[in-house]
Amino acid sequence: MNTTPERAAGSGGAALDAHYAKNLQRATLASSIGSALEYFDFALYGLATALIFNVLFFPQGDPAMATVAAFATFGVGFVARPFGGLFFGMLGDRLGRKIVLIITIMLMGGASTLIGVLPTYETAGIWAPILLVLLRLLQGFGAGAEQAGATVLMAEYSPTARRGFFSALPFIGIQAGTLLAGIVFSLLTMLPEEALMSWGWRVPFLASFALIILAVLIRSKLEETPTFVEMEKREQVSEHPLRELFRTGFPGVLVGIGLRMAENGGSYMFQGLALSFFVTVVGPEADKGLLTWGVTIGSLIGVFTVPLAGALSDRFGRRIIYRAGAVFMLVYSLPAWWALTLGSHVLAIAVIAIGIGLAVATMLGPQCAMLPELFGSRHRYLGVAMARELSAVLAGGLAGVLGAYLIAITDGNWLVLGLYMTVLASITVASTFLVPETLRRDLTRTDDAVKISSVEAGDDVWLNGSQGTGASAVSARTSFTVDRDSITADEH
Repeated sequence: MNTTPERAAGSGGAALDAHYAKNLQRATLASSIGSALEYFDFALYGLATALIFNVLFFPQGDPAMATVAAFATFGVGFVARPFGGLFFGMLGDRLGRKIVLIITIMLMGGASTLIGVLPTYETAGIWAPILLVLLRLLQGFGAGAEQAGATVLMAEYSPTARRGFFSALPFIGIQAGTLLAGIVFSLLTMLPEEALMSWGWRVPFLASFALIILAVLIRSKLEETPTFVEMEKREQVSEHPLRELFRTGFPGVLVGIGLRMAENGGSYMFQGLALSFFVTVVGPEADKGLLTWGVTIGSLIGVFTVPLAGALSDRFGRRIIYRAGAVFMLVYSLPAWWALTLGSHVLAIAVIAIGIGLAVATMLGPQCAMLPELFGSRHRYLGVAMARELSAVLAGGLAGVLGAYLIAITDGNWLVLGLYMTVLASITVASTFLVPETLRRDLTRTDDAVKISSVEAGDDVWLNGSQGTGASAVSARTSFTVDRDSITADEH
């Protein structure tokens, strides 16, 4: 039975056969639940870091430094993610996407559940932050390959002409998870302070267990991706994906890191750091529960903007849509952080919502298809994992602890934080001029989109089915297929 997206999809997926359509649905659901769980846990942890963990898990002699320490534990999870991405990424390229996604969801979700039963500093002393750090390491180790796997899974399942749209659908799970975390945390802050600090904060972490069970059940019924099945038939599965990645795919990793700096760093700055900054500026009058609605509303907006941006990238190209989001964040950075200093809760909610729902989401939409398209099939999982997770350390993980430290030493200077976000956005804007256009690239190809040399590119460039010129990593001109529907994998 033929289940490859290219052959089952026809023109834009209109003629999907029933078997392929069923698997595409199942893949979307499996990826969405994993994304929702990951970002529910991370958004919840970010919110709790700024407002709860700094009080419960660290000594309170210096509240500002306790907040810095809390954000440091938040960053520890990001340190573990590249190692998880490296380990599980190699397994994903050797054993398949499905089995790795089952393992990572169990590891990530299990660690999150156990956070809900941790003792606090008051009852366990120094062991409280130590145990918190250990669970964050496990959570990050699993998460390091979870999102990369979901990205690769959907890109390899999606019909070529609508890959941007379909690949973006599971990432509604990112917005849904963040939205759910914002709603849950907003409701928790309505509890009396004593109840919130004693047991209320534990409830959402413990509830992660239900999502784990659901995700494992769905993923266990999922078939392997058509691309990996085709690789197995052709005996193209790599025994040494890491070696291949360093030999030919490392330029793609570097470009991917650059693309993620504004999206990932900006996301965590708006989700967690902006709340901490607002509380520092406004003081005791700040309504923590009200402020979290900025994350909630931004995530709700993102439910619509992420797939819309993905769909637009199918029509206009990945680069131009991604660049639009990065430029918007570049222009938005300084006014946004200045607006937070005005002390208006309504304005602060709007600033956070726009940052998450428009700036970040516009980049995330095309990214879902773009990162897998950068890498050849033999080391795609590993390549996406490395690009995502190294950038997560440099952008997301560093943003929290460095931002909290900057708030502490500058007494809440908005300009420093605004400039920091501007730098992240500038890196991403520049990266969109280095990345090749990967629209409708054939994912059964084993070569990378970003070439190391013109010799490597050879005569492997296709433009409307005709041969083009070679490409180099410097010029970032590369191979891609404009009309994939008329070119099958057998023609390569």
